[in-house]
Amino acid sequence: MLLAGDIGGTKTDLAVISPERGPRAPLARAEFPSAGHPSLAALVREFLATTGLEVDRACFDVAGPVLEGRSTVTNLPWVLDETELAHELGLGSVHLLNDLHAIAIAVPTLRPDDLHTLNPGQPAPDGVIAVVAPGTGLGEAFLVSDGGRYRACPSEGGHAGFAPASPLEADLLKHLMGRFDHVSRERVCSGLGIPNLYGFLRGQGHATESTEMAAALAAAADPTPLIGAAALRRPAPDPLSRAALELFIAILASEAGNFALEVLATGGVYLAGGIPAHILPALADGGFMRRFVQKGRLAGLLGRIPVHVVLSRAALIGAAIRGLELAAADSATVQREEAPCSSG
Repeated sequence: MLLAGDIGGTKTDLAVISPERGPRAPLARAEFPSAGHPSLAALVREFLATTGLEVDRACFDVAGPVLEGRSTVTNLPWVLDETELAHELGLGSVHLLNDLHAIAIAVPTLRPDDLHTLNPGQPAPDGVIAVVAPGTGLGEAFLVSDGGRYRACPSEGGHAGFAPASPLEADLLKHLMGRFDHVSRERVCSGLGIPNLYGFLRGQGHATESTEMAAALAAAADPTPLIGAAALRRPAPDPLSRAALELFIAILASEAGNFALEVLATGGVYLAGGIPAHILPALADGGFMRRFVQKGRLAGLLGRIPVHVVLSRAALIGAAIRGLELAAADSATVQREEAPCSSG
């Protein structure tokens, strides 16, 4: 029995997985606010106590780099260590992997109903696949074909420098350089970044902030969901929130196009993470793709690249897939070691 987990800066998703039912049919699953718990171990104990199920190993994907079995969650004050977690939870093994690595593992297994296609394109057989995932932060990964099977490769591209692609974005960069030592892509293209866009546009007088919106944001622990909801409100979206969302989508499209060129993602670009599925109507109105292909002489190449929005819990699926793979490999090793030796 495997405990799979998607550990994010905002929420943690846990599931108990059996080898017989596979990664898409958990025996139990629950979602928790990450900041509401002092540690991952405390959260896991709470979850398992409600399920009545026993697990003997775990695989967690983490919103942050994983080095030598250890990770500091980028937007959460948790330090995770495979050996320490296994000891605390009484498990045979714990495996950590980057959350974008987990999403990338899941991508080749996604079904049509897991996706919303923005551009069908012309996918190249065995072409590189790019994953761009704005959630609390911004994650990126890619997949390369290795003898007919895709191999997932993690990255920390979301922390590379933000490159403006319009005069407005150049002003945004200048504004943020006065606040941060390093203006990464994550500062403007994530859940953490959306309030930065809203505040910049408000300061520029791009639109007037309503009294109601100002009061709601002042009282909110997390302003991002309020801005997103106000931007998508029908029939009368909040003008300043809508402007912030449009700027976010333009930056996301530009970054997705940049990453597609950097890894030559002729197999497709997948938009994952917590935000794209929630703003799907705004992504699907054509503006995203117009900005995505805006790459000068290589616009034609970008136009042939398929672009999909991931609707399913891909990170959790990927963590489960990886955990089951490791369990199967360990089982095979044990069987070989226990096999009787033949005598001559």
